[in-house]
Amino acid sequence: MGRITARKPVVKIRLGVGETRRPDTLAVEEPLEIRVGGAPLVVTMRTPGHDVELAAGFLVSEGVISRGDEFRTAIHCGGPGTGGAVAGSGENTYNMLDVALAPGVPAPSSDITRNFYTTSSCGLCGKASIDAVETVSAYDVSGDAVRMDAAALARLPDELRAHQAVFDKTGGLHAAALFDAASGELLVLREDVGRHNAVDKVVGWAVLEDRLPLRGTVLQVSGRASFELVQKAVMAGIPVLAAVSAPSSLAVELADASGLTLVGFLRGESMNVYSRADRIAVPEAAGV
Repeated sequence: MGRITARKPVVKIRLGVGETRRPDTLAVEEPLEIRVGGAPLVVTMRTPGHDVELAAGFLVSEGVISRGDEFRTAIHCGGPGTGGAVAGSGENTYNMLDVALAPGVPAPSSDITRNFYTTSSCGLCGKASIDAVETVSAYDVSGDAVRMDAAALARLPDELRAHQAVFDKTGGLHAAALFDAASGELLVLREDVGRHNAVDKVVGWAVLEDRLPLRGTVLQVSGRASFELVQKAVMAGIPVLAAVSAPSSLAVELADASGLTLVGFLRGESMNVYSRADRIAVPEAAGV
């Protein structure tokens, strides 16, 4: 689409050297309005690209769908208020996406009591949020027999970083990647200005490939592990979530309650395992 990055002028200052003027490459951030059957559902700020995956993954996170055959089609729409290149031009800027669900799949409810658990900043927390995710999720990740060697897990952040093409240009994008736990194979990687969007795009890829639930996989993310990311993993049936930075307290509580393996501070040859450490195989010589 050609809108993932943008060039903007910048003044670079170096102490003792002075200033220079040059163009800088930035990650694009634009709003996307997701509609279902023509009815507005949500507006999210995202990096353009893989919008259909983003919408499909979001619907999984919301508990609207749980299988690939429940997602029918999606089309970008133009029209008033969508922000054409020239105001009032009517040009399709691809910032509105209308999703059609399969026949018989209920449309998402606008009832806030159904949606209150969707973010860690929604004003509710603790047991109410955890119970909501456990109630809505179609998959039980606690029963997944996945097991992964600690050394193989430690290689995932480098693998993630090596495939962040847009980050190399901008330094401003989060990434999420899905790996096969048995082989360590990279299945899919997505980048976005929002870490939650990157994960939704990964899950959405699985929806379009009809691969849900994502048993036997590891979701590797480039930043911290929030409650929201654990929620998205549980809703997609992903049994292992690994992050290069810290988890939040509520993320650990949800992971523990759901039976998801949560790994944080995965850097170099060390990691912290906050829940279901039995899934991580550690060589005897490295044990404590």
